[in-house]
Amino acid sequence: MAHSSETARLQRGAVGRPLLTGNMLGVASMVFWAAGFPAAERLLVDWPPLALISARFAMAVAFLVPLWMLIDGPRAVFGARWGRGTLIGGIGFGLGAYLLLLAQSLTDPVTVALIASATPIAATLIEVLHGNRRLTRWFSIGLGASVLGGVIATNALAPADLGVGALAAVGSCFLFAFGSFLTVRDLPELSPLGRSTVTLAGGLATTGITLCGLHLLGADVLPHSAPDGAQLKLLVIYAFAGMALSQVMFIASVGHLGIAAASFHINLAPFYVMLILLALGGGWHWPQAIGALAVAAGVVIAQREC
Repeated sequence: MAHSSETARLQRGAVGRPLLTGNMLGVASMVFWAAGFPAAERLLVDWPPLALISARFAMAVAFLVPLWMLIDGPRAVFGARWGRGTLIGGIGFGLGAYLLLLAQSLTDPVTVALIASATPIAATLIEVLHGNRRLTRWFSIGLGASVLGGVIATNALAPADLGVGALAAVGSCFLFAFGSFLTVRDLPELSPLGRSTVTLAGGLATTGITLCGLHLLGADVLPHSAPDGAQLKLLVIYAFAGMALSQVMFIASVGHLGIAAASFHINLAPFYVMLILLALGGGWHWPQAIGALAVAAGVVIAQREC
């Protein structure tokens, strides 16, 4: 009996370690991602959405490729399935990221954050349809708590504009969730750093080619003025923290938890944005804090049976 008890304890510990690691990565990912929102809001004044997201991808990939080669070695880089990774990233992250930024430019950060709070629903549907998730009672309760927390954190019960911007935000949620799911499923031989790099390169290809094509056709898609020192600093935050580091950690979190559970952490982003603004002289907002508490409870409840 003692032996059985010890075995059970060790098994619980073996299961708990990946959950703890996955959740810690999820938290870190969203902290970095949240840092990009204030930067994007200021950059959108002079940058059209497509130009800004293309620059973001270019800087992130330029940072990640040499880092990947340094850590995993040239063989991993040159032997990667670039074709598959580019396809996944081009659709899931390239188009998805553009739609999210387009939504923010057409509406406001609150509207986008409110709609993005439904991302765990999209992620759960993807896992259920692919047979990777069974909707248990506790997971369903945790999912509801996460979405409710995301709604509370935005301090609004309905978006200000349910137009094209809202539709773009909904499409972005599904594309990002599906792209993350395929990244982990279809590129198992790569590290999280490698998975993130090849798929973000796909995002760069999609947005970069689209930007060049529209510019050649005469569309107004380029920045309205040459970037100055202040804008370059914001771009560094937006690209390196808000995309490169955030994406690597999020993909690693998905590898531990699955896209559904990992996506719960997305709804903590408004709280982290508030903390960042608080450090810069902003104020404390209780809706974000209460919403974050509800999301955190959802994370714990949903993983109760794991």
